[in-house]
Amino acid sequence: MEAEKWGRRIRAFRKLKGYTQESFAKQLGISVSILGEIERGNRLPSEDFLTQAAKALNVSIEELKPKQQ
Repeated sequence: MEAEKWGRRIRAFRKLKGYTQESFAKQLGISVSILGEIERGNRLPSEDFLTQAAKALNVSIEELKPKQQ
């Protein structure tokens, strides 16, 4: 459940910033399949991934963090 929330947030920010999955994965130095797994909620993003993704998206990790319900 937590992985799904992270994935939705990461996907939303990626699209908002105009990245395709392929271009974003390339910028982060990961495969498209790994990015897809994270965005679908099948894989929990690592701290390193979150740091790199936040930097690439020009947002803070706190902004990427799923909102608590």
